[in-house]
Amino acid sequence: MRDDFDPSPGAPETLVPSLRRILAPNPSAMTYRGTNTYLLGETDLAVIDPGPRDAAHLEAILHAVSKGQRITHILVSHAHLDHSPLAQALARETGAPVLAYGNAAAGRSAIMTALAAAGADRSGEGVDHAFIPDRTIADGERIDGAGWSLTALWTPGHFGNHLCFQWGSHVFTGDLVMGWASSLISAPDGDLSDFMASCRRLRALGPAVLHPGHGAPVAEATARIGWLIAHRQSREAEVLSALSHGPASAPELAARIYTDTLPQLLPAATRNVLAHLIDLAGRNRVRCDDPLHENSRFSAVPDTA
Repeated sequence: MRDDFDPSPGAPETLVPSLRRILAPNPSAMTYRGTNTYLLGETDLAVIDPGPRDAAHLEAILHAVSKGQRITHILVSHAHLDHSPLAQALARETGAPVLAYGNAAAGRSAIMTALAAAGADRSGEGVDHAFIPDRTIADGERIDGAGWSLTALWTPGHFGNHLCFQWGSHVFTGDLVMGWASSLISAPDGDLSDFMASCRRLRALGPAVLHPGHGAPVAEATARIGWLIAHRQSREAEVLSALSHGPASAPELAARIYTDTLPQLLPAATRNVLAHLIDLAGRNRVRCDDPLHENSRFSAVPDTA
């Protein structure tokens, strides 16, 4: 964790020319110091991730708009309550449209859609079910403003409707890649198979700097993405090792694996384990004989190689 990252909430900070960051006042175990809201541009401004519904943060964003500037685009990486709810209030104040991949259910894989339909929709991470963008943007679509251009990258994994935004050699990564923690993958909104594919796609772009939804910029971008991929592979090995002792559910496996985790974070850890189990089942590494739900029991598939 980057303990030296501690900006003042509400105070715009210039990161590089044409790019400022405003920290929202919503620190927590899941959000670190709070949500990063980015303002890109010199005249026409893009606001990336307006953040939680908070009057003070709305005022801070509006106050950062100087004479001769206007907010023309509001871009949302994904529909979690710490990223998207302020978008509509900001749109009302500025007249700028809200752009995103889709609503909170957009981008879910078939298996996650079925899991949600079965009732596993209590992720605890705060889904903004009311979120509806003014305009959906597709993977690879370019968004242009005066002096800047962004490319939308559909990068599901942490969330089905998750987008990253590429700005030259910089990428705004939302909650896909952060420097202070690994991304939480919580089914049915999170999908580990998608997460690994999105990380590999992002690494292949060779970005120089990542600007995450929480925490400091990540300068060693490809190395960090590689670490996240290796971390997930290591966690997968732990899940398979724990299953070697016999069939178990995600809560049982989480209790065995996350022995140093604070009790209040164990439910999130359990959802991470479930994401691994679903991914492993899709690759025929584990088997689930029950209908898939949060407390299904899984068993290892013998290696026949």
